[in-house]
Amino acid sequence: MTQPGRKLKTSSGYYAFMPDPLPPQLRWTPDLVRTLSNADRAIGKLAGEGRRLPNPHVLMRPFIAREAVLSSRIEGTHATLGELLAADAGAILKKSPADLQEVGNYVAALEFGLHRLKKDHLTFDLILDLHYNLMNGVRGGAAHPGMIRSSQNWVGLPGSTAFEASYVPPPPEKLNELMGDLAAFMTQKALPPLVSAALLHYQFEAIHPFLDGNGRLGRLLITLFLVDRAILPTPLLYLSAFFEASRAEYYRCLRAVTEEGDWNRWLQYFLGGIALQSNDALNRASRIVDLLDQWRVLAAEFPGSTPVSLLNLLAGNPFVTIPGVSEKLGVARSTASRAIEYLVRQGILEQTGSRKRDRSWLAPALLRILEEPALLYSSDTLSTPVE
Repeated sequence: MTQPGRKLKTSSGYYAFMPDPLPPQLRWTPDLVRTLSNADRAIGKLAGEGRRLPNPHVLMRPFIAREAVLSSRIEGTHATLGELLAADAGAILKKSPADLQEVGNYVAALEFGLHRLKKDHLTFDLILDLHYNLMNGVRGGAAHPGMIRSSQNWVGLPGSTAFEASYVPPPPEKLNELMGDLAAFMTQKALPPLVSAALLHYQFEAIHPFLDGNGRLGRLLITLFLVDRAILPTPLLYLSAFFEASRAEYYRCLRAVTEEGDWNRWLQYFLGGIALQSNDALNRASRIVDLLDQWRVLAAEFPGSTPVSLLNLLAGNPFVTIPGVSEKLGVARSTASRAIEYLVRQGILEQTGSRKRDRSWLAPALLRILEEPALLYSSDTLSTPVE
């Protein structure tokens, strides 16, 4: 196995890991080739269907929200998808805003990155800007958002020292060199893009270039890298659900690279997750589209087009309020209210809570699809060919 780097003894006496530049020398075993083929086929099918989806850019918004919630959950944030979507729709919540802001920052950072990629590629400067958007004003926001760390950090139990840590990333004086190498790797196209995405994610987590937010930003970079390489026309694919559902194996596979140079174990896991989540995203998106098509038949029976237009809003967020519908559709509040009431009578919407004022409504069937647990990880699911 190819060792991915070396340990350096610091002036303080503890050892820090210094990863070698990418790419490593890979062993293209039959299993790895087969797993890559499955992943390519699955994400290709998602890309093809994504191009045929009506309003794919609207539909991607709840998927971005779901990714934000699950990625933040790995870091200990407890906001739910329903809470985030309700807040985004303007519903009044009793939830403490701290967790919602942290998850909201993830959404904002991802949307910021997608906008920037329309004009530029994924660069070192963009990574710094993404970190600023991710960490500004939230827990960890005092840890210099948008700035490479100038002090040592480590991964370990709360209260542990660098001598006791399970992992100590490179010392700060090495970070500019390492991030420069990583930025150079992001421009290389010798390897299959999905393999490059896997290597990029490992390397970023190994470098751990920021004092906080490395996990969330590392997961966000996967999506942005695949968009930058034009692998998907619409970013419907996210891996945080897979990582969260198989968290122990995720960390084992990362450690297997660092400690044993076992790149193949990490690649098998990552590529298997790509295939699994591609099928999952396609299944959810297709069911949402089918449900909306059924509802459009009912909505078309109402005089005027407002209920049908309202369904298009539900594709982006299953929560609505009267002021929100009025503003987004450019109709009077009374018109928005009548459209909502009609969809309530059709069993599409239901009121959330019992407020008499500042009311909000939800399409529960849509939220159930979005909130369904991720497909469970197992070695069998990762080796199953895509139909």
